[in-house]
Amino acid sequence: MFSLDGQTALVTGGSQGIGRATALVLARLGADVAVMARSLDKCETVAEEIRQTGRRGLAVKGDISSQVEVKAAVEKVAAELGPIGILVNNAAVTRDGLLLRMKLDDWQSVIDTNLTGVFLLTQQVLPMMTKARRGRIINLTSVVAQSGNIGQVNYISAKSGIIGFTKAVAREYASRNITVNAVSPGFIETPMTAVLNEAARNAMLEQIPLKRPGSDFDVANTVAFLASDEAGYITGQVINVNGGMYM
Repeated sequence: MFSLDGQTALVTGGSQGIGRATALVLARLGADVAVMARSLDKCETVAEEIRQTGRRGLAVKGDISSQVEVKAAVEKVAAELGPIGILVNNAAVTRDGLLLRMKLDDWQSVIDTNLTGVFLLTQQVLPMMTKARRGRIINLTSVVAQSGNIGQVNYISAKSGIIGFTKAVAREYASRNITVNAVSPGFIETPMTAVLNEAARNAMLEQIPLKRPGSDFDVANTVAFLASDEAGYITGQVINVNGGMYM
């Protein structure tokens, strides 16, 4: 098994679901991990779970759509845990609705969090990674960014933008030994998918060749691999974790 000893990681949206699972896997592999979300209480619970693995865990409250709050959060993590070498851009929101009925606020809030937040976090950590001449940036996109879906034009626009962002930054920073990849989950059992009714759930399962949803740790393990030295020759890629839902 690969090791992340000596690395400091920041996971956004780390208070639950895929973010929490990712933070725990990174810690078990030896990284000190900061988790960031809008709820400090939930982040603190995850930070304590990280400490129970023997690694340092830090809870950071912040809105990733705010440049001021992102800058403060990154500075706090660097001061308490050390320069960030692994960034997992996981935080996301949904404001679903058909295009003709979608309010501008619903469009903008999703773009601000799901896409602009990735830009702001990445921009803040890149100087540390450039100085260290080593960095791993993993951005969470979604299967629907590649397949499309009704009623999610804002979410899909943001998640598709992440794919383009990933490829552009991967090219810009490859010479600094910084890799940038995207992980694209399919139907994963998380609090976000728990609200689906039985009919919607069954319809999703029908689209999956493996005939089951994935777990948050299925995604977390993929993220952890991309954060490792063993994945050092992988950059600018979209790794699908979807049970064959999209090929």
